[in-house]
Amino acid sequence: MSNDPFAVSNAVTAMRAEWAITEPLMGGTLAMRKAGQALLPKHPAEEDEAYATRLGVATLFPAYSETVTSMTDRVFAEPIQVGDDVPPELEVFASDIDRQGNDLSAWGVNWFRMGLSYGLSHALVEYPKAEGVRTKAEEDAAGLRPYVVMIHPMQILGWRDDGTKLTQVRYLEVVTEDDGEFGIKTIEQVRVLEPGTWKIYRKAKGGHVLHDKGVTSLGVIPLVTFYTKRVGLMRAKPFMMELAHLNIKHWQSQSDQDNILHVARVPMLAVIGPSQNYDQNGSLLPFKLTVGTGAATVLPKDSDMKFVEHGGKAIEAGRQSLQDLIDEMRMAGAKLLRKDQSGTKTATQAQEDASQETSPLMRMAHHFADCVAQVLQLMAAYRALPEGGHVEIKGNFDIDYAPETSIPSLINMANSSLLSHETLFSEMQRRGVISDEFNWSEERERIEEQGPALGGL
Repeated sequence: MSNDPFAVSNAVTAMRAEWAITEPLMGGTLAMRKAGQALLPKHPAEEDEAYATRLGVATLFPAYSETVTSMTDRVFAEPIQVGDDVPPELEVFASDIDRQGNDLSAWGVNWFRMGLSYGLSHALVEYPKAEGVRTKAEEDAAGLRPYVVMIHPMQILGWRDDGTKLTQVRYLEVVTEDDGEFGIKTIEQVRVLEPGTWKIYRKAKGGHVLHDKGVTSLGVIPLVTFYTKRVGLMRAKPFMMELAHLNIKHWQSQSDQDNILHVARVPMLAVIGPSQNYDQNGSLLPFKLTVGTGAATVLPKDSDMKFVEHGGKAIEAGRQSLQDLIDEMRMAGAKLLRKDQSGTKTATQAQEDASQETSPLMRMAHHFADCVAQVLQLMAAYRALPEGGHVEIKGNFDIDYAPETSIPSLINMANSSLLSHETLFSEMQRRGVISDEFNWSEERERIEEQGPALGGL
């Protein structure tokens, strides 16, 4: 039994073990270096100084973070479309959804990206304190309105539920307060949400203290969780965990490859045979090794000296292994776009191919649209509106394993008259090479006006 609001639940601890891998990958090279031996182990008998040098020059191939970003960009290939059933009042709020200038689409990109990376992400619908305000007109006059706050998965400390819905959520937040005339101090505090109430606890000498509390007009906790790989209420796994492990393997293998290249590029000078020389009286003569273009070395009798260089086979094997890992990571990321057609279909199910042939990314986008609708419904509840409405997400979910390969192939097909120029234009537009602002009819007229090309298509 724990009465400490700062305590981390076992379920959160279990998820953080996997986030300890995905979070540095999203943070880039510096974050990976900061993780140290957790993600780049020391070699047996490796000196601390040698390891620090190796870690300090290690660089990350950002396969995981770039896949998360590119897949998110596919979902938001077009801005979120607000439905006709969204009240005009909420449509205005959506243009500045977080009261920091971000509209629903811009804010949604970060919410989705976080969910794809961690397996889940949270949005809290907040409402400013309305002390002394009793009517909606007074709220409008005071500029009071609901807004959304993103809660990072790492902020969550624990929760309670009744099997179907949340009855309590605790999360860590950091606030700033003025310190003296010019300074600012940061303070960690825990916010505890329950249906209709909230409390804030801060650390104090010997424990914690209740810092603030209040009530809300809602009978539920206004938290919406977006899942990409749900395993239970408030619990999830990173959807691309296997890609994360491959990326960690590449990080470690790349460090080994860089290390062996460093050794191979610096040949070692070896002295073969006796390394001591004596005069005619049997006295030991000093032996000084001098290396350089303008120097000569006198070797003892029957000795030899040569540079010993690395054979290079291990270098080539390492390079090929890294390339194979890159190909594996590309395929692992592309699985998000692969349509799921598994399972035996009945006659009725055969008529619903569209629902059967959806990719994981497409399903995530549909779930995300539902989550946005939940956010709008909570905002509507704060404003005593009956309906929050719905949104539509139109993304680009077509698969393309290697655009750098497919684009030249498409151009060659068009040059060989195996593909129309209009189709080529559409395929380039679908891959983001050509802006959606252009259309083929107008572009063809421009091409005809400019005359024949110098070297064909």
